[in-house]
Amino acid sequence: MRIVGVFDAGGVTVAILGTPIDKIYPQSNLGLAQRILEKGAIISEYPTGTKTKPSHFLDRNRIVSGVADVVVIVEASRQSGTMHTAARAVDQGKGLYVVPGDITRPMSMGCNKMLNKSANCYVDFDSFVREALNMNPKIRRQIRLSSAENDIIKQIKQGVLLGDEIARNLNLEISEFNHLITVLEMKGIVNPLGCNNWGLA
Repeated sequence: MRIVGVFDAGGVTVAILGTPIDKIYPQSNLGLAQRILEKGAIISEYPTGTKTKPSHFLDRNRIVSGVADVVVIVEASRQSGTMHTAARAVDQGKGLYVVPGDITRPMSMGCNKMLNKSANCYVDFDSFVREALNMNPKIRRQIRLSSAENDIIKQIKQGVLLGDEIARNLNLEISEFNHLITVLEMKGIVNPLGCNNWGLA
């Protein structure tokens, strides 16, 4: 879902595999891999024909963080592989930013745990651009929005601010809405108003 968001925004992505490049896992991601190759790259440290081991996916995480200038964690459960990637980022001296989440959500527990230690809090897009990327947010290029993101913005413009109500009006699953609203917040389009209410930035 998040990689598709990169495509929708006109960005470029690099996929780093825990398998050889001739073995896309799971196979349901083959179409996604082909789309990545249109405007990006797929890399692996494992030669073709290498037998895949579970440990390879954790080993891969050091490359994921290694090629990044800054690592931003949006969701992570307490025991997820994302936590391992974050730890590698810290070991490598990379900037680590984490989006805080509801303390009752399992997929926020890892994020909040990192924030309780040494991670930087991702508050809003402009601050992130200034602090992490050392850029002026006013000169960033025009941001592309998906149709679903535009639908959420229209709801907010019409005065519908409660996340649950927006999701219901657009027939979105709560998990899908949470992803979309997080992406919009990271793009600097919306701001949280508290109690799952949202406003335009």
